[in-house]
Amino acid sequence: MFFNFKESAVKTIKLSFKYHFLHIQRYSYVNVYMKWKKDSYYDSIEHIHYSVQLKPIIALKNCIVRDPNGCIPISAVSKRGLELDVPMKVARFMRQYPSIFEEFTGPEYNLPWFRLTPEVAEIDRDEKRVYEECREDLRSRLRKMILMTREHVLPLKIIQGMQWYLGLPSDLLQHPEQILDESFRFVEMEDGLKGLALESGEKIYSVMERNAMKSGFYSGGPMEAIEFPFFPSKGLRLRRKIENWLNEFQKLPYISPYDDFSNLDPNSDIADKRLVGVLHELLSLFVEHSAERKKLFCLKKYFGLPQKVHRAFERHPHMFYLSFRNKTCTVILKEAYSNKSAIEKHPLLRVRKKYIKLMKKSEVILRNRRVNNRFSNSNAKLDIDSNDIDEKGHEMASCSLEQVA
Repeated sequence: MFFNFKESAVKTIKLSFKYHFLHIQRYSYVNVYMKWKKDSYYDSIEHIHYSVQLKPIIALKNCIVRDPNGCIPISAVSKRGLELDVPMKVARFMRQYPSIFEEFTGPEYNLPWFRLTPEVAEIDRDEKRVYEECREDLRSRLRKMILMTREHVLPLKIIQGMQWYLGLPSDLLQHPEQILDESFRFVEMEDGLKGLALESGEKIYSVMERNAMKSGFYSGGPMEAIEFPFFPSKGLRLRRKIENWLNEFQKLPYISPYDDFSNLDPNSDIADKRLVGVLHELLSLFVEHSAERKKLFCLKKYFGLPQKVHRAFERHPHMFYLSFRNKTCTVILKEAYSNKSAIEKHPLLRVRKKYIKLMKKSEVILRNRRVNNRFSNSNAKLDIDSNDIDEKGHEMASCSLEQVA
């Protein structure tokens, strides 16, 4: 009798916890849509918006570095434009950056060849030092990204697509010993895909959790609420209904991106808060704390993200900024640029800024060339006109003398 009562009580407690958890998930949900507001501050962050051009520059630079002679004919890369993300003919693209690529005539068939300028060669050496000295940091970022997935495994093609954002060496999968250690395993996945897997080990705390612990607002217990930091853009006003929804949203429990989420109702506010937490953590791992929105969509299947993940950016403009520069949509994590002490800088960012400085130097070189060409053409025209005047003047003078005679 006593045993049956005890067993019944345990069942009652479990059921009550289950219904309490479900009740927490089903807050008064509001289908929120907020009007996009342009913010010149985030639109003017150089290293984010130069990143589109920098990526193919680094890819071409690596092709030259890998060649034993330190130089390549244009034929070596002219057919690889799509593979290297070059947006135009490769030769034309390389000529746009004379401070990075030095052109010369090759030994055979008078083909154009390219080598690196001394300045970019020095930055390349600095980049290699970062990869060597910050190996553990880079490994940790890749590890965290994999541990955010459903089964702690990511296809190699997804990792390859995210290498630029994570700041991993471009030849990581060809030379995995550069970054990976024995905790990573290459596995066979469904559909014949090859993947990189990890065993879940010690507890990993997200950026949000670590910052909340430092501030004393979080003890690390389950179902605790953590409020996301908001950074409203100037002129962005919210309706009262949306403000009320945001206040309730902040009070919801924070589900770590590294915790199991299989029990979450995908249509609940708490699932929406987990989604925002995943996006926040992902962007905090990236070099520029930003990414093309379409690249993040490729992660939906493996990170348990909803089909309409783009709505998270529309509902939370205080956290994410959508920039439409360079004819693409880039998601920027506001906290990384509005509270610089909250998120650790990526070790590769300093090197990329050096490359961008050289890119800007190329703009000056090309501008000066155009000015000099115009000036030379103007002088040539003046010389021709002057000769005509002299000849006409000489002829007129001759006529006058003849008439006088």
